[in-house]
Amino acid sequence: MAADTLVKQSLVYEGKAKKIWTTEYPDLYISEFKDDLTAFNGEKKSSEEGKGALNNEISTELFKYLNEKGIPTHFVEMLDKNHMLHKKAEVIYIEVIVRNIATGSLSRNLGIKDKTVLPFTLVEFDYKNDELGDPKLNDQHCLILNLINDTSELDYIRYMARRINTILTDFYAELDITVVDFKLEFGRDSNGNIILIDELSPDNFRLWDTKTNEKLDKDRFREGLGGLTEAYKVVLDRIKNR
Repeated sequence: MAADTLVKQSLVYEGKAKKIWTTEYPDLYISEFKDDLTAFNGEKKSSEEGKGALNNEISTELFKYLNEKGIPTHFVEMLDKNHMLHKKAEVIYIEVIVRNIATGSLSRNLGIKDKTVLPFTLVEFDYKNDELGDPKLNDQHCLILNLINDTSELDYIRYMARRINTILTDFYAELDITVVDFKLEFGRDSNGNIILIDELSPDNFRLWDTKTNEKLDKDRFREGLGGLTEAYKVVLDRIKNR
């Protein structure tokens, strides 16, 4: 297989930030990273040129790093500035939220003061369902909805989420970036193994400059701060120059 000869065939999925295409190889897909921006369950929308390419390259660097650390992922390689080759995976419709510092919805919903460092890493589950507004899930909800086969899979997902958190918080700490919280998605590969999928970009990570607390993530769009692609470039430059 020559990756540089692969072409997109049928569009199988289009989400807020990516399009996913089949290839001539049944077990390989291509993700196309879009410049679109959405927030608040799609209520706020915009587009910023270059955002998709930045997310693709940042995700590529982090997937490669996690692969080196023994984390099973769908990543194969970056094809060009907006396209990534990855394994086909059956999506598990659970958004895994990992939190180190209280902010955003956690502060609003539970009254925890913004920027409070949590006593331990919090792992939450949301139902990946835009029509329902991505509601919170507990283990029993996951079983009732047939999102997983048994609770041991949830135990494994929690374990992997915490392991990924440890790896990436240490990684970013060396770059003077604090990992506040982030969203992960998992899927099943052709052998039924649970692997990390989707992307690992500032679209789904809250990243703060450790020295200044400047926000280097999609909160710049959510809060109307501006300078989104400039912030993403800061993240990428620090990763590439580490």
